[in-house]
Parts: sequence; structure tokens; C-alpha cells
Amino acid sequence: MKYRMRQKLFAWGDDFTIKTEDGDDAFFVDGKVFSIGRKLSFLDMHGTELVFIRQKLLAWGPTFELLRGRELIAVVNKKIFTLFHCTFSVDVPGPDDLVAKGSFTDHEYEFRRHDELVATVSKRWFALTDSYGVDIADGEDAVLILASTVVIDMACHPDHRR
Repeated sequence: MKYRMRQKLFAWGDDFTIKTEDGDDAFFVDGKVFSIGRKLSFLDMHGTELVFIRQKLLAWGPTFELLRGRELIAVVNKKIFTLFHCTFSVDVPGPDDLVAKGSFTDHEYEFRRHDELVATVSKRWFALTDSYGVDIADGEDAVLILASTVVIDMACHPDHRR
């Protein structure tokens, strides 16, 4: 399934909608303005919170926790020492961790589990707009991957207006 997201997604306190490739609203992301550290609610279009995203303040490098209810479903962490490419780990409980690697400044990267491609993020699909696409393989947790994409965008394109 393909989704469409705005470039430079998050500015402090911004809310935005993630759309399907057909332009239908799929998810809503609500930025929390008055909080210590970055916090977001990832909602369905009925207002039900699917994932709560919060920044870990005392961490080595940009680190965010993703929670479903009170359950930690993933920790997204930017690898500090990498050569040639920026890399993020998406540490999920159990053996199914993801790695996102590529050119984050150009919005061109892949999510992989072991050596298997599970999602791609590309601005090429919408080259003339301020959007980029996220193509997620069938059977994958779209909400986890989209929430991780939001986190990666926040870490790679910080809002300097705060």
C-alpha cells in the first residue's frame, strides 16, 4: 500500500494528515505543543489513538518511543557512527527489528528486516510537489512504519522555529 506524506512533516505543534496514494485521508498526526520533548499522537480518521510517539530525552542521539496504549511497540534510534549513509534502527520486541537506511535528506530510503525489503520512502513519486511516498509491503504493520517515518523526518529535519 502506498501513502503520501508532506515533506518537512513536523513543525512544533503542527498537525497533518497522511493520505493514501489516491488522495484519501488515512491517518492524522497531532503534535503536542506544550510538552517537554517532542510528543505526537498518531490517530485514525475517527480520532482513535493508534500510536503515541514520545522523544527520550536522556538518550545517545535522537531516540523516540512508540507506544500502543501502555505497550512499547518500538524504539526508533538514529545510529550515530555510520559511514556513507544515515541509518535508523526500529527496535521492536522480539526478532523482527527494522533498519531504515538511505539518503534521508533527499527522502530516499528503505526499511529492511534482515535482508528483506519491507518499505520504501521516495520523493521521486511526487517530484513536483512537497510530498513523498511511502510504499509498504503487504502484510507489514503500516502504522508502525508510517509512525517510524514521521520520527525519522523529525530527527533528520528538525524544526528550528521552536
